[in-house]
Amino acid sequence: MEKVSIGIIGGSGLYQIENLKIIKEEKITTPFGDPSDSYLIGELEGKKIAFLARHGRNHSILPSELNHQANIYGFKKLGVTSLIAVSAVGSLQEEILPTHLVFPNQIIDRTKGRKSTFFGEGIVGHIAFAEPFCKNMIELFSSCAKELGITFHKNKTYVCMEGPAFSTKAESHLHRQIGGDLIGMTAIPEAKLAREAEICYGTIALSTDYDCWHESEEAVTVEMVIGNIKKNVSATHKLLGKIIPKINEQDCSCHHALEGAIMTGKEHWPDKTKKKLEVIIKRFL
Repeated sequence: MEKVSIGIIGGSGLYQIENLKIIKEEKITTPFGDPSDSYLIGELEGKKIAFLARHGRNHSILPSELNHQANIYGFKKLGVTSLIAVSAVGSLQEEILPTHLVFPNQIIDRTKGRKSTFFGEGIVGHIAFAEPFCKNMIELFSSCAKELGITFHKNKTYVCMEGPAFSTKAESHLHRQIGGDLIGMTAIPEAKLAREAEICYGTIALSTDYDCWHESEEAVTVEMVIGNIKKNVSATHKLLGKIIPKINEQDCSCHHALEGAIMTGKEHWPDKTKKKLEVIIKRFL
C-alpha cells in the first residue's frame, strides 16, 4: 500500500490542482465499515497526497450517513499525518461574506448521536479537545492565503449541526448568540476522530451564504450553495497548491494526542478490540 503523509477530504473535484499527478486509486476496507469512496493517490512537488470525496464522488451520502470512523481510519492506514478538510459553510457573521474562506479554530457540537470515537468495546479513551483544529495548520493556511492575496478569516467558531435541512431562523439566531461564526454539517465527528488518530486536522471552510439570519439576504438554497462553491473553486485549488508543498513532517502536539488519554490498563485490553484498533493504537502495542 502506498504510504501517504497528506490527506484532503471534501468535494470530488479537489484533486484538480495544477501540476498534480494522480497516480492510482486505493480501495480500503476498515473494521468500521467502508469509507465514502476509494482514495485517489496523487503527487505534487514530491509530496504524496490522498484525496477522499467526503460524500462520495456522486455526492450520494448525507452528512448524517457519513462513516467518519472508516474515513479517518483509512487515512491513518495510508500513513496520513496531516489532514486538510474542505467544507461548504453558512456565514453567521456580517463580515464573512459568501465566497470568503475561513480557517476556524473552535467548534460547537450541535449534532445528535453520531459515532464520535474509535474507542469502546473494552478500551476507554478520553482525548483532550480544547483546541479542536491544529494551530500549525491554521497558521500555514493563513500565510499561504496571504501570499496569494485570497480574502480569509481565521480563529472563528464553527457550529456543526445535524442537517440535512438548513437552519430555521430561530436556530440561526441562536447559533449567533452562542458565539458561532460559521454553520456546517461535517466537522463533527471528523475533527474528534482525527485527533484520536493523532492526525493534524485543519479546515478550509468555504462561505456560501448567510444561512437565514440575515434579513436583507435571501435564505440559503442548494442553488446558492453550489453557485458560490463554483466561485470558490479556483481560489481553493490555488490555496491547496500553495499549502501542500509546505506541509512537512514536523512534530506537533496532535501527533501525541493519545498519550495519557487511554484509561484502560493495557493488560485489560480485549484482543478483539486491540485488533480492531490496531491502526489507531499501533505505537502503544
